[in-house]
Amino acid sequence: MSDEPTHDEGAAGGEAQRLLADAVDLARAAAVEEAGSDANPTEAAAAVGEHLCGVAEDGGAAYTHFFAATRPGYRGWRWAVTLAAGSAEDGTATVSEVVMLPGPDALVAPTWVPWQERVRPGDLGVGDLLPSPPDDARLVPGYVESDDPAVEEVALEVGLGRTRVLSRFGRTEAAARWQEGPRGPSAPIARSAPGVCGTCGFFVPLAGSLRGGFGVCANEFSPGDGAVVAVEYGCGAHSDVVVEPGSPVQVAALVYDDGVDLETVERPAAELEPADS
Repeated sequence: MSDEPTHDEGAAGGEAQRLLADAVDLARAAAVEEAGSDANPTEAAAAVGEHLCGVAEDGGAAYTHFFAATRPGYRGWRWAVTLAAGSAEDGTATVSEVVMLPGPDALVAPTWVPWQERVRPGDLGVGDLLPSPPDDARLVPGYVESDDPAVEEVALEVGLGRTRVLSRFGRTEAAARWQEGPRGPSAPIARSAPGVCGTCGFFVPLAGSLRGGFGVCANEFSPGDGAVVAVEYGCGAHSDVVVEPGSPVQVAALVYDDGVDLETVERPAAELEPADS
């Protein structure tokens, strides 16, 4: 047997779809009724705006009408009323569902983001706690605990008392962040500095594998004081900066007249004769 619809079935489906498409008033009445669940009849009627469009669904067995939502606070939202055709004998449409859906320019809440992904640098305040996850890639176990108390005491003395320490990934990530940050070589103040931190007397190198690239500034007048700075960072407070002393009184430029050519001109005889007494 063929699965293709017969002529009668196709005609009936087209007639049912036309019936659903023309049932705009039924769909509007259903939307107004839904809007009236928490408003008076006048407000409910005003909450359903103009008919926007209609979309056939499920091969024509259902049809959804969209109306503008004019309720305050629902800018860009739409009433969606889905109708279904009744039996072929009665030729009626029934309401299946009435909901409000956001349109393309609807005002909706932002996408939910888990708390641990919402935290940003600088969010931590006084009294806040930010635990590191057990599988934090930035950390690795510091050392294996021993049952010997003497070993534990020695471990604490040499600095091995931390449960977790920075991993290679953690060091690489921190180095990249510091290098590209506001105290890295690309900072505007570093590009105009007379020297770099690596040659400054106030530069205190870090210990370990980060020693060659970063340190702490110890100049209280520097914008990087007490912070990690890259060796190629710099500012105007470099220890080798020398300013030439100048006079506190502005001195005008000297003018020399030895470069002026003088030309001798004889006075006329009339000017040399004495005046009549």
